[in-house]
Amino acid sequence: MDNEQLTRYNRHIMLPQVDYEGQKKLLDSRALILGAGGLGSPVAMYLASSGVGHIVISDFDHVEISNLQRQIMHTTADIKRPKVESAVDTLSALNPDVEITPINARLEDDALREQVKAADVVIDTTDNFTSRFELNRVCVEEKTPLVSGSVIRMEGQISVFRPDKADGPCYHCLYRESGELGETCTQNGVLAPVVGIIGAMQATEALKVLMDVGQDLSGRLLLLDAYYMEWRTMKLPKDPDCPVCSRV
Repeated sequence: MDNEQLTRYNRHIMLPQVDYEGQKKLLDSRALILGAGGLGSPVAMYLASSGVGHIVISDFDHVEISNLQRQIMHTTADIKRPKVESAVDTLSALNPDVEITPINARLEDDALREQVKAADVVIDTTDNFTSRFELNRVCVEEKTPLVSGSVIRMEGQISVFRPDKADGPCYHCLYRESGELGETCTQNGVLAPVVGIIGAMQATEALKVLMDVGQDLSGRLLLLDAYYMEWRTMKLPKDPDCPVCSRV
């Protein structure tokens, strides 16, 4: 690290849990973010400001005025622009040290596998279950850590799935594909700061995974009810009959 980087990341380096070596790990890391919306915005901004060296961000959508209530990476001037283009501008302005690779498409099949395999951590900020299940399957097969979060109305949840470690559950251990309800913010609404809370926690968990510090949320599901501002933690064991992770 040069003097400017030492100054930029000084508050990280001062932490005994991080120190110089932890910050160096971040600078040498590659993160894949699926989604540049309400959750993806705080995730990407905190990873960029924290000095994650290479951030790949995928989204196929354009900025709409209804996004701006919660998607803080975009501004009114970005309306009708691809979200990943707006993301590059915001993240590069925040930290020019970081390499940003935008993918203006829905990552699927071989393209998804290629990016998951190259990443040190994957952060799922998508808003549809088809993408979540496919992403989980590929992360399990490639043994890439996955940080998953979701928000609806005034409720949120977050967990970490570690296929790179023995006995860790996967997303499919939590939800069965046939049992998912396709609720979205478009249909049900969402309180803006709640996505910021969960997104910031996803970024925190991703940084911990990249630096290998602390205890992550693997094996636990953290639930937020922002209406009452109450948190609950549920244990999430590995399903020995899971059709995804029990066969790997």
